[in-house]
Amino acid sequence: MFFLTLCCEIRGQNQLCLPAAAEIQFAAARHYHENHDWFLRLMLLMPDHLHALIAPAPDRKLHELVGNWKRFVTGKTGIGWQKNFFDHRLRSAESWEEKAAYIRANPVRAGLMGENETWPYQIQH
Repeated sequence: MFFLTLCCEIRGQNQLCLPAAAEIQFAAARHYHENHDWFLRLMLLMPDHLHALIAPAPDRKLHELVGNWKRFVTGKTGIGWQKNFFDHRLRSAESWEEKAAYIRANPVRAGLMGENETWPYQIQH
């Protein structure tokens, strides 16, 4: 399982948390999940970056999957992504649930919502 962060090329501008753009990103992520290209635990969009917990299928390469996903999303939405992405492999001692809680708290830390609210721009499996 990997903890991913993908950033938009233009920072500080809301490109991801728009209903139409979010649905395209989530539909593409679900497609990869349903086709067993990756196992998606969580994807959470912030205005100019996203976080995800993803495990690629054993026969797939993470950088190729993410690159293809970004190209598809760009083609449908015009979102520009930074060339690379940050990935951190979760080791056996690291709990994906702890990382998921950290990711889900990101909109609260950014002041985009209160602690008792549910962020609308996330999907979980």
